Amino acid sequence: MVTYVYDFVEGDRSRSDLLGGKGANLAEMTRLGLPVPPGFTITTDACRAYLADGRVPLRLFDEVNAHLREIEVRLDRRLGDPHDPLLLAVRSGGRYSMPGMMETILDIGLNDTTVAGLAARSGDERFAWDSYRRLIQMFGRTVHGVPAEEFERELASVRAAAGPDGPDAAALRELVETYKKVFAAHVGQDFPQAPHAQLYSAIRAVFSSWNAERAVLYRHREHIPDDLGTAVNVMAMVFGNLGPDSGTGVAFTRDPATGAPGVYGDYLRDAQGEDVVAGIRNTVPLAELERIDPVSFRELKRIMGVLERHYRDLCDVEFTIERGRLWMLQTRVGKRTPAAAFTIAAQLVDEGLITLDEALHRVDGAQLARLMFPAFDLAAAPPPLATGVGASPGAAVGRVVFDSAAAVAADGPVILVRAETNPDDLPGMIAARGVLTSRGGKTSHAAVVARGMGRTCVCGAEALRIDPAGDAFTVGDRVVRAGELISIDGTTGNVYPGEVPVVPSPVARHLAGEPVGREDRLVAAVDRLLAHADAARRLGVRANADTPADARRARAFGAAGIGLCRTEHMFLGARRELVERLILADDPAELTAALDALLPLQRADFVDILAAMDGVPVTVRLLDPPLHEFLPPLHELTARVARAEARGEDPGRDAALLAAVRRMHETNPMLGLRGVRLGLVVPGLFAMQVRAVAEAAAQRVRDGGDPRPEIMVPLVADVRELTVVRAEVQAVLATVPDVPPIPVGTMVEIPRAALTAGDLARAAQFFSFGTNDLTQTTWAFSRDDVEGSFFDTYQERGIFGVSPFETIDATGVGRLVRLATAEGRATRGDLTVGVCGEHGGDPDSVAFFADAGLDYVSCSPYRVPIARLAAGRAAVAATVAGSDSR
Repeated sequence: MVTYVYDFVEGDRSRSDLLGGKGANLAEMTRLGLPVPPGFTITTDACRAYLADGRVPLRLFDEVNAHLREIEVRLDRRLGDPHDPLLLAVRSGGRYSMPGMMETILDIGLNDTTVAGLAARSGDERFAWDSYRRLIQMFGRTVHGVPAEEFERELASVRAAAGPDGPDAAALRELVETYKKVFAAHVGQDFPQAPHAQLYSAIRAVFSSWNAERAVLYRHREHIPDDLGTAVNVMAMVFGNLGPDSGTGVAFTRDPATGAPGVYGDYLRDAQGEDVVAGIRNTVPLAELERIDPVSFRELKRIMGVLERHYRDLCDVEFTIERGRLWMLQTRVGKRTPAAAFTIAAQLVDEGLITLDEALHRVDGAQLARLMFPAFDLAAAPPPLATGVGASPGAAVGRVVFDSAAAVAADGPVILVRAETNPDDLPGMIAARGVLTSRGGKTSHAAVVARGMGRTCVCGAEALRIDPAGDAFTVGDRVVRAGELISIDGTTGNVYPGEVPVVPSPVARHLAGEPVGREDRLVAAVDRLLAHADAARRLGVRANADTPADARRARAFGAAGIGLCRTEHMFLGARRELVERLILADDPAELTAALDALLPLQRADFVDILAAMDGVPVTVRLLDPPLHEFLPPLHELTARVARAEARGEDPGRDAALLAAVRRMHETNPMLGLRGVRLGLVVPGLFAMQVRAVAEAAAQRVRDGGDPRPEIMVPLVADVRELTVVRAEVQAVLATVPDVPPIPVGTMVEIPRAALTAGDLARAAQFFSFGTNDLTQTTWAFSRDDVEGSFFDTYQERGIFGVSPFETIDATGVGRLVRLATAEGRATRGDLTVGVCGEHGGDPDSVAFFADAGLDYVSCSPYRVPIARLAAGRAAVAATVAGSDSR
């Protein structure tokens, strides 16, 4: 018989798939003997069954009642007892952290009778009625969808009428009656008075919240599978809102923004946990707790030390102090900024808690990419408008918007400005460059979600007076309206008017070979982990580079060669006219003259590129796109010829170009006369390019260099195409003195090439997968057309978790890659196999290519460090799979 409910004492952190992250970690803290309120977890199996059938599984509530009785016995308190009621908290907790995306309901068990018992037991009538109004508000919104603003409006009215100490017990009792009327008006029935019915409804609501719109959006954004479901955690309530000797907080064992050791977090006296994470009241720094309650502070520091050593990582915790007694409500491996991720990983190695392999596994390419973004040039910045808490580092510039819908609809970069954010703001946070709030701290909803998404965030800028209805905020006498530019610095917390200039980040400068002080802790951490990645990885990393400047930049970023040099990029600009001559040639002599004019220009380009990449491979792809791409567009030529004829003028060259464009028109040009087909149809074209490469290499040899060019033939579908072109290539190479050995290979970019790889390898010395075109032809997608038309729909409906043009489609395109690699090497044992599509710079794709046994990936110069890191992580993945705490 399936077990759906586990007491906290029955689980541990290894069972997060079943118990969810929160439940597994509550169980782990219980096993460690830490002060956790008694409770139990309803499994993700139960949630999945509920979502599949629309009803709770048989016997689920029988199991719930049995575990509830154990809590009642342990605490000598009963749910629904009119004199000394047990109250419960119900919280969601999926396998992966989804901060603020699903639901929590506190104070379950309160009703018109038990509220008096709570008041008597606590000796605080105001506290009891405030807890009751919280329950009605949370229960109404979560279980029945009562609009939150209906409750907030009534609460704001009561607070406005109260004195500086807030509403008294009588006002809160009256507010409860108002809340019950709001509830009944929206739901069509009275607020439920039966505590067990409240509990069962809350459990169902948490299950259902897995498919709430914001939760689905967050999962898709973070690539979390939709079929995992959430666990439900039920625990005895402990109260931080019982007066000045009570409170609640969120703490980190290290700074989640920078990684610096110390005491970091937020604390709020006389408050429940939701008050902290919602950001509706400004907190005090956690260090203040040492003054407020030194005994609890010391115990919290001790527990945080236990947790960090046990998890061997940055932990964040939620805690409540109830009249001087500390309770732990949650822990997890904490979300952190990219800077903190690298810094903490290096620190933990130095402290002997993890190995370098584990440290490498705890950072990723996306984080490294963020660290390469520019930062504000503070020397050129104006005086700040305001300063808040730098909650998520970065430099963000955008136009002010005041609601999520405006951020989503905006045409350019925006900064979402709110008093505080809530889960419904997620679409706007995704769309915005940065988030600015006037309330909250480093653990508010805005801060936690922004850090997780890599968005710049400044919280708690108290000087801002935000008027969403008026689409403006004020700072002193300064009014900033919607649409005005502002700049926010997520490191310093400064908010600037207008656009602040940016400068390259220290990490980007270091990776590009510029001198940066090694005392910079972040730069040192990045350098150390990237060096370990280079030592560990088996996958080479080359660059896609078409100019000498790109080649030099790629080499500075650590590229071990060029995996794709696109020769068509050498035909642009002023040289386009020479290509036009080639296309318009009417006889062999004109064709030869056009090719002769192009030859020295290509040769000079290759000399410089080979010099920049001396001693490492440079894979030169012969001309790939259709020739008509080098001519003016049809509509433009038609208009020019028509205007000339209307004026009675001779259209001259334009008429010849128009005729050529019409002659060369293709319905599907990317499936037409391009690549190897072009080389076979246009006599001498590929021969000219090969000669340019060969003569450049020979010149580098005579100059004392070590050139290592490779010739890549594009769009081959059949070995006979490659055999003909290779014979032409070798004939040209035989006529060039001093030329070094130049391998000839092919770009595998259509399914037939992959399926006949065993044959192709007879004529190819290397393969390079062009995964952009291979994805297009495998999926029958025109990338330029489909990404802007229906990809969003595919992702919303779960057909794609991520675009196959961003991350390799492992089961389809990836299977072709594996097949072609295996069959190619079966024919030619020394076959070199690489990837030159932009998938070569995507961390998840790099991991796939490493597993598939490829020799190298190639990507744009700026993604080279990212690919190096990803390749290293792939190499150590197996060794750390069982030891990484996450």
